[in-house]
Amino acid sequence: MSDTSSAGADGTDDLRDRDGDGRARNARPRDGLGRPLPYGSQGVARQPEGVVRAPEETVVEAQALLDEGKPFHAHEVFEDAWKSGPDEERALWRGLAQLAVGLTHAARGNVTGGARLLRRGAGGVAEWAALTGRERPYGMDLAGVAAWARGLGDDVERGGGSVDARARAPRLRGTS
Repeated sequence: MSDTSSAGADGTDDLRDRDGDGRARNARPRDGLGRPLPYGSQGVARQPEGVVRAPEETVVEAQALLDEGKPFHAHEVFEDAWKSGPDEERALWRGLAQLAVGLTHAARGNVTGGARLLRRGAGGVAEWAALTGRERPYGMDLAGVAAWARGLGDDVERGGGSVDARARAPRLRGTS
């Protein structure tokens, strides 16, 4: 995937991992919560970046990753939609990405960051729904997702420890 040795702009060796286009990329394996592992370790397959999906595919793929306890990976799916989707939906996908990152931080035991991002994402999706009048885009229950995030943010702050990402994953389309 990467070339780990290339000349830097100043002529010195740049030992950062690089993709095929020369952009810096960290090729270290990652665990299910996106934390880097030592080189040579067995990690979890990474989500490919820059994939353009239909919005419905984004929701289905992100939900599957959330259900597997991989909110970091779900955030990457939402980020692809944020970057490739129509301008009027950017705030929706950004808010959902923030929720997934908030769950990632909460699962890693980062109480402050987890709660903050869960609330920021909840505010983002709620504001987007209010501004657009679209409360169930692509079948998602934005009011329910925002309520889940706020509730989890409160639980994280009260409990002070990490949460089980799989057990606490949101249901993007409500209960099923």
